[in-house]
Amino acid sequence: MSRPPGNPALAPFGTTIFAEMSALALEHDAINLGQGFPDTDGPREMLDAAKAAIDAGRNQYPPGPGVPELLDAVAAHQDRFYGIDLDPRREVLVTVGATEAIAATILALCGPGDEVVTFEPYYDSYAASIALAGATRRTSVLRFPDFAVDEESLRAAFSQRTRMVLLNTPHNPTGKVFTRSELELICSLAWEFDAWVVTDEVYEHLVFDGVEHIPVATLPGMRERTLTISSGGKTFSATGWKVGWVSGPAEAVAAVRAVKQFLTFVGSGPFQPAVAVALGLGDDVYDGLSKSLQDKRDLLIDGLRSAGLEVSVPAGTYFVVADAAPLGATDGLAFCRELPARAGVVAVPVSVFHDDKDAARTLVRFAFCKRDEVLQEAVRRLTAH
Repeated sequence: MSRPPGNPALAPFGTTIFAEMSALALEHDAINLGQGFPDTDGPREMLDAAKAAIDAGRNQYPPGPGVPELLDAVAAHQDRFYGIDLDPRREVLVTVGATEAIAATILALCGPGDEVVTFEPYYDSYAASIALAGATRRTSVLRFPDFAVDEESLRAAFSQRTRMVLLNTPHNPTGKVFTRSELELICSLAWEFDAWVVTDEVYEHLVFDGVEHIPVATLPGMRERTLTISSGGKTFSATGWKVGWVSGPAEAVAAVRAVKQFLTFVGSGPFQPAVAVALGLGDDVYDGLSKSLQDKRDLLIDGLRSAGLEVSVPAGTYFVVADAAPLGATDGLAFCRELPARAGVVAVPVSVFHDDKDAARTLVRFAFCKRDEVLQEAVRRLTAH
């Protein structure tokens, strides 16, 4: 064949860093703190509901928009926690995880000639989805250690071609939770340039130290300009179930649904009613999840500092970013490739989530969503190394 296989838009991306680092973890029997998935299961009520759904025969295609009880549960959740009033049949769409919601939303709203403003470091699927849509990525850098929004840089990323702002808060990989003033700045620019705001809020309940997560859709004038994405995977420690959703104005949700039907059509049939059960659990469950993770965060931070790394304390998510420069590292990717063999621990370099590689040259990300004994052993190995 004269033309090689593969979509040219994806040529710059290659194999994900997670595949490479997971392979190194297996090769060196290392503790994998690179990929963000828990090593324990979520609430028993949710697990039992999934078993019940399977036993009840709910194993075929679910309805295209999602099973009714999950659509209702998402709407009830948004009202319960944020006072956002949604029509569950017209303003909520269930997706195969948040990753599909992101891809379908970008493909629905953006095309060649459009620009998407996002922050770097960014979740790696953002760049790939923007490229697949034929749109152009414009970024503003969040810089270690506080990862504050740089207003001048953000303004420079906007233009008359800006179609969308893609925002992740709480933010992976930095653990940053955007402040109200930062969100108001983003929203004012979205209004000025007539852009949609798409918010990835999958870590919405995993915030620490009393920090408040503020959904963009709750800010003045933003309800009709915002599509909100979340999922059950991170909140309820069921990342393999791939149950996500997007909510917002009915016309925009319909546009996303039109794309989604040609991606996966439907998915996660018996898991959808189970996540609906989880969304309705009591405040004690939600509080317990964040409290447990905050304790794990503190355990890992203490260990990283003892090992000599400079640490940025995350306000949310599963992740902590550290600077390996105090250990003599000059390149985070090389440091992470050597760490499994030298210390028996896996991390990921933050530079792979950047266009501006120099902004994160020696930064590495560790996941703390693991059992305490696993984190303690990782800390022991790092400190010894």
